Amino acid sequence: MTTDLEQIPFSKTLRSSTLGVHDKANHSGYMNALLGGELTLAGYTQLAVQYYFIYQAIEQASDRMRIDPVGSRFVFDELRRLPKLDRDLNYLIGRDWPKEVSPLPATLAYADRVREASSWAGGYVAHHYTRYLGDIAGGQVIRRLIAKKYEVTGDGSLFYHFDEIGSAPAFRDRYRTQLDEAPWSSGERARIIDETLVAFECNIAVFAELAAGMEQYRAA
Repeated sequence: MTTDLEQIPFSKTLRSSTLGVHDKANHSGYMNALLGGELTLAGYTQLAVQYYFIYQAIEQASDRMRIDPVGSRFVFDELRRLPKLDRDLNYLIGRDWPKEVSPLPATLAYADRVREASSWAGGYVAHHYTRYLGDIAGGQVIRRLIAKKYEVTGDGSLFYHFDEIGSAPAFRDRYRTQLDEAPWSSGERARIIDETLVAFECNIAVFAELAAGMEQYRAA
């Protein structure tokens, strides 16, 4: 007999299972300071730098997933962030930015985890889901902050521009449909939930390291 839990769309189960750690990430010390307008633009730049290394790992995984029968369903070229981050960092730091930046230890661990987990489609999707859907939705708060506080609306803030996907709600619905229809067993779904929780904890670890060094970026 099919249980009530098995009848619940996987996208809803995944979301409800990660609400607690999602809230924890959103209310980290660094994010509270950033969203509270307490940091300089250089303080935001530190986050953009770490995102470059994280998305490098995720988008390399996307390239490998193109030939996977399940993982390929979650490869959306219109989501790619590296070209936008390159332009942002060129604006925020300068043309030689690749020579001037480095990942935090937590960022290195995060990228390594993405590479390790992406040996199977479910692990790839766990990290892909955690980052991109969050950027499409909650990330727009940061986009508005950057525009209002720092008067940056083009290069420097492109990471949060998702014009290529069209309607954001329609895209999220399409993504959730893919989650619901992917041919994962109940055991695989449980593994995906577990890895999604790990992905959020990886984000929290990066925020914690950013918070440890953010005093030098306090706005006057």
